[in-house]
Amino acid sequence: MAENDPAAISSAEFFDRARARLRFEIPAGLTDPALIPASGDQGTDHMLAILAREQPIRPAAVLIPVVDRPQPTVLLTQRSAHLNEHAGQISFPGGKIDATDASPLDAALREAQEEVGLTREFVDPIGYLDLYGTSFGFRILPTVAKVRPGFELRINPSEVDDAFEVPLAFLMNPANHQQHSKEFRGVERLYYAMPYGERYIWGATAGILRVLYERILAS
Repeated sequence: MAENDPAAISSAEFFDRARARLRFEIPAGLTDPALIPASGDQGTDHMLAILAREQPIRPAAVLIPVVDRPQPTVLLTQRSAHLNEHAGQISFPGGKIDATDASPLDAALREAQEEVGLTREFVDPIGYLDLYGTSFGFRILPTVAKVRPGFELRINPSEVDDAFEVPLAFLMNPANHQQHSKEFRGVERLYYAMPYGERYIWGATAGILRVLYERILAS
């Protein structure tokens, strides 16, 4: 890959880099409220520390499905408009980790199959990305996975309105990583947005994609 040319990312190079950098080690902060996921932003870290003291943390898992096409893509979903939380937002397949899930990986694979019908036979898990904390108290552990083309999606309308693919090159190009800010109890915190056509990718989804860029391509 040319260092300053994200469009030159090949599937093989991306997956080689991911396998070299990621492991399946579950961070203690997934369930320990005393361990605050580092965000790299002082305002966000302040917010996460306050939330950990005031409300129970909510362990969750998502799948980052990188589809192994000649120009790789990331499969994303648009959450149903009637949901109580994050209605209509762009997200990864995923959700809370159930007691019956053997691991965060198992939870991410289960949710992907339940939400969009992405069956496990097409998914090759690579490893966990960094733990990500949100303003709703979620502690999200993302699983990066290589997805073999040929799958047929079945959208579950009770959870998802749509599923679509975005070029990995677009998402991994820092020129597309907009930074915005919000105030939380008098402290400014930053968040990312990556608008793509009519799709507004922001919040936790954009933040996790930024972490993916920093771990796999920028390091």
